[in-house]
Amino acid sequence: MAGGSGGQDGSVSSTLVTPKEENKANWDDDKVKMKKQLGLLEGVAIILGIIFGSGIFMTPGGVIRGAGSVGFSLAVWAMCGLMSMVGALCYAELGTSIPKSGGDYAYLFEIFGPLPAFLYLWDAMLVFVPTTNAIMGLTFARYVIQPFFPECHAPDAAIRMLAAATISFLTWINCHGVKSTTKLQNVFMFAKIGALFIIIIAGIIYLMMPGGTNNFDNMFDGTSTSVSKVSVAFYSGIFSYSGWNYLNFMTEELVNPYVNLPRAIYISLPLVTFAYVLANVAYLAVLTTSEALSSKAIAFSFAERALGPVSGVMPFLVALSAFGGLSVHIMTSSRMCFVGARYGHFPALLSHINIRRYTPVPSLVFLCLLSLIMLCSSDVEMLITYSTFVESFFIMLSVSGVLWLRYKQPNLERPIKVSIGIPIFFVLVCLFLLIVPVFEAPWEVFVGCLITVTGIPVYFIFIAQDKRPEGFNNAMVTCTHFVQKLFLSAKEEA
Repeated sequence: MAGGSGGQDGSVSSTLVTPKEENKANWDDDKVKMKKQLGLLEGVAIILGIIFGSGIFMTPGGVIRGAGSVGFSLAVWAMCGLMSMVGALCYAELGTSIPKSGGDYAYLFEIFGPLPAFLYLWDAMLVFVPTTNAIMGLTFARYVIQPFFPECHAPDAAIRMLAAATISFLTWINCHGVKSTTKLQNVFMFAKIGALFIIIIAGIIYLMMPGGTNNFDNMFDGTSTSVSKVSVAFYSGIFSYSGWNYLNFMTEELVNPYVNLPRAIYISLPLVTFAYVLANVAYLAVLTTSEALSSKAIAFSFAERALGPVSGVMPFLVALSAFGGLSVHIMTSSRMCFVGARYGHFPALLSHINIRRYTPVPSLVFLCLLSLIMLCSSDVEMLITYSTFVESFFIMLSVSGVLWLRYKQPNLERPIKVSIGIPIFFVLVCLFLLIVPVFEAPWEVFVGCLITVTGIPVYFIFIAQDKRPEGFNNAMVTCTHFVQKLFLSAKEEA
């Protein structure tokens, strides 16, 4: 287990930061530890950077297919935004009551203990994070290269090589410094908003033209009455909103988190919901329901119809969106790996920080390598499908922690305290969305559970044991010293 100074992990610095020290507004500049460098704008950019990925530009058809009608699909987008806002409010209470980086992992550890936290980390590091990085990298590469091959598909090897180069480059940027990454992210945030703005304005202009509202006549005809199809529609919508909890992964680096964490949520989620609903109104004003369902890239189909000669800008905007989303995903997810190593669930060397840049370079490089490995597989999307059920379960478990803490620690300091009905509502909706797939997609649910269960023997053999073989300990010390020298890294100082 990680902890203390020196010892078997081969580290060279002193003890971990205490909760009291983590709450300080400013840390001494000369100490090796994570610095509070993220303000409100950076917090908003992180949330928007994650949510405004490629989903809204690519696959709103999944919502339409499940909803069955234009009107209900727009209602689903609005309700998914409401669900994200409700969940984010619960995470605001968690993030200010347990002011630690690591998001769900840190909350599960503090509330339910080490095993659930480790299983979350196991799923996240082996599946959620590297496969998401790989898919974002492939999305960016595909839409950069495809215009050079107008008559055929771009070479798969070229796409994967560019994706690998992109992931490696953005990892290097993240290693260079938090400020460099957040400045880049601020630019991409406004670029993504600009892309959605173009779609929305073009859609409004189209609606004002003669016959522009024809696609909204009898807009609720065909609304699905199947519970399973409605749940699929919600899953598609919630997937496009995913990322609203990622700012919690970086709580320790947020200036005045008690103020800036909830403010970033209050600004970001209504903006996202408003933009998503209007973007879908624009899509459905220009495209018929059948055209929207048959399109694999609805933003491209929209651009060809509504933007005319400037439609070629859309592949660039989608690539830019994927690039920015990948950058912030690498930054936030590395903090989860960092905190997991700090708690002793991963090798201690992954909890070390570069002594000059104050960034978790070992964790960043480790996740980069895992992401590059995922690029070797052509079925990374299937892995994400398998793990969606498990990830949703852990989010529900984190929010249920709000209720558990209210019961077990009623006097816990809560700078932000939401109404008790908010987490209850969120947990009940999550239960519905978790139960339905058991009957509709039992194989995916089984594989997702199997991935999680494989982490149990790993935990009891390698993590829970106080004593490990001397050869294993010596190897870890040697590896730790090598990584410290290679990346100029050391354990945090108190």
